[in-house]
Amino acid sequence: MEKKYFDFTKEPGKVLQKQSNYHNEEPVISVIMPFYNDKDYIEQAVNSILNQTFSLFELLIIDDGSKETESLEKLKEIEKMDSRIRVLHKENEGLAATRDYGVAHSSESTKYLMILDSDDVIDETFLECAYWTLETNKKAAWAYSDSVGFGEQEYLWNKCFDSNLLKKENFLVATSLIRKADFLEVNGYELREKAVNEDWNFWLKLIAKGKFPVHMNYYGIWYRRKVQGELANSRNNKKRAIEIINETAKTITKRVNAIQYPRKDYNWDGIVEKIENMQLPTFSENKKINILMMVPWMVTGGADKFNLDLLEGLDKEKFNVTIITTEPNTNEYRQQFEKYGNVYDLTTFLDKKYWITFINSIIETRNINLIFNTNSKFGYSTLPYLKAKHPQIPIIDYIHMEEWYNRNGGYSRDSSMVSSVIDKTLLCNRNSQKVLEEHFKRKSEELETVYIGVDEKEYDSSKYNKEEIIERYKIKTDKKYIISYICRIANQKRPYLFMEILKELKKTRNDFLVLIVGDGNMLSGVMAKAKEYKLTDCIKFLGNISKTKEIYKISDITVNCSIKEGLALTSYESLAMGVPVVSSDVGGQKELINEEVGVIVPCLQKETEINNFKYKKEEVQNYVDAINKVLNNLQAYKDKCRKRILKDFTIDHMVRKMSNIFETVKNNPNAEKIENGKKLADNLEITKEVINLHLMATKQEYAWFCEEYYNNFYGGYAADLSIKDKLWCNPLWRVFVRFLQKTGIMKLIKNSKLGKKVKKMIE
Repeated sequence: MEKKYFDFTKEPGKVLQKQSNYHNEEPVISVIMPFYNDKDYIEQAVNSILNQTFSLFELLIIDDGSKETESLEKLKEIEKMDSRIRVLHKENEGLAATRDYGVAHSSESTKYLMILDSDDVIDETFLECAYWTLETNKKAAWAYSDSVGFGEQEYLWNKCFDSNLLKKENFLVATSLIRKADFLEVNGYELREKAVNEDWNFWLKLIAKGKFPVHMNYYGIWYRRKVQGELANSRNNKKRAIEIINETAKTITKRVNAIQYPRKDYNWDGIVEKIENMQLPTFSENKKINILMMVPWMVTGGADKFNLDLLEGLDKEKFNVTIITTEPNTNEYRQQFEKYGNVYDLTTFLDKKYWITFINSIIETRNINLIFNTNSKFGYSTLPYLKAKHPQIPIIDYIHMEEWYNRNGGYSRDSSMVSSVIDKTLLCNRNSQKVLEEHFKRKSEELETVYIGVDEKEYDSSKYNKEEIIERYKIKTDKKYIISYICRIANQKRPYLFMEILKELKKTRNDFLVLIVGDGNMLSGVMAKAKEYKLTDCIKFLGNISKTKEIYKISDITVNCSIKEGLALTSYESLAMGVPVVSSDVGGQKELINEEVGVIVPCLQKETEINNFKYKKEEVQNYVDAINKVLNNLQAYKDKCRKRILKDFTIDHMVRKMSNIFETVKNNPNAEKIENGKKLADNLEITKEVINLHLMATKQEYAWFCEEYYNNFYGGYAADLSIKDKLWCNPLWRVFVRFLQKTGIMKLIKNSKLGKKVKKMIE
């Protein structure tokens, strides 16, 4: 996730949440929190622990000889907050000794140690995710996540683990979940000097013993930056600190490799249903509809916007939602999803063979009574298994479009494949519903159309100033009309067809300016076409713009010439802003765009010809005629656009309908589906093999997503990484190095200029 997408104000622990899942069970984790005269921040740190989704912990606050009366009084208040909190007092010895003291006084039952300073905080799922990743990676000694710097400095910290680099640079923070046996094996921190980078030294001690960590790739740790603090003190005592680090580093004789997520790990491993001796908390039962929602990711797309709108609109007194994601991504929307439920990105902390184990635990511990899958291919592969394990739990899915160029139907095919266990399939338009009925032979009573809708309060033209927007975007034109093309510039949207349309349109009129808003792999080609067709004087490329409503405000018409849509979000938004739409007749576009608010143009190209960029002259001319028709009667169209939205196509309409469907299906599960689930329970191995087959069939695709994540994340905004660090984090670089080593080429070139450079980079 790039810094520009991250909200640093959403610090964990600002508010203590209602504790509903604690049942006074034996602790599995001892949270060790050193304290020294730090009354200002400790309550937030404690709240972030008490808010954890994993409740099997004890919190030991170790007072390192505080003298301030207010700080000591604060500790007394905090100790009364929860029976799992113990406050212990000792003479002042420094941070390392205080942490060791806390570990020595931890309960015998605890298996893991969580080190958290009294001014730092953690995400509410951190303990749970770290516990699961260590329970499923038995040889790993500790687990940590990417971190957020907040307070005096704000930054996102994400680096690949490299044990050789760690000998020279401390890129880890102290906050981690540590296997207690490994902590004791290296005698803990040991150091009794103050402010000498004791946490860095501790990681090196573990590495010297051949211990390695798990790196979870989500922002679970919040590290408070202060002008005065242990880090600043360590800098002041730098000479002695480096002496200690160098002494420990000398004891490391070989590189150790971390387990780093996302991970290309699956190879017919087989699904693991249960992890022996794993302890899980018990959540209190409630009378709400507890939904398990499975989605691929949380990014800036139309389907994700629908998911967010739905989550925001659901009545929190009636619904609880737990969100699971299944595809590696930078997940710009994650913080927004977290406002409405706990989020677990399985790709960030678990091998795929354990995913179904984790999902089962969520169903059991959160009292899930409704499963909702949308656009998650892995989710679809699990539905027969989940129905066999939990036949009484009804299942609903939502499909945004059918795609004949993608698995001969896309999610429509996935859904139909497992329709015997799905109570209700929802679609974003009636045309897609018809396809499921006629092509996939689905039962009409099990299908229903729910339009995604638009926020008419946000997309309201009266709230925006046209002149100010034109000036801000430096749109200088004497043209009478502005035509906007707002989309991802990719083959599905047929941007080259749009350029053909503009070329033809300009032959008959020259009173328009075109705004192209968006990015994509075909953008450079579109720019080249603009030059070739001599259209540069009437086109302005604006790139990606988050506030698209400003573009609608200054537009007179929007054009959509996609070869495939469900029902385009841009069409909803455009009409809500009073801007008519010319669109291809695909998906459910004509269900929204009638003759009063725009023009529907026949699509004369087959979906399977998506990469054929030679378009029929008839189709091009049809668009030209449609645009002329709207521009020549513009006001008549504009007057009716917003009314069309307000009548049937708002988000409020969508949320009410979805809520009613959720409630109805939960309270009246399909008896036939329950029986089908019970039958599948007798053949559970088959349902597990369906998941195995899916994971192997998508192995290459998943590997590509992993590489894209590493390349985009580390090669993109993370400018603070060294060149060596960036290279080692790049999967292609690691493959190259291993190829040189395994083939013997490395030995042959070791004395060459290239060989010396490669050797230097990997040392």
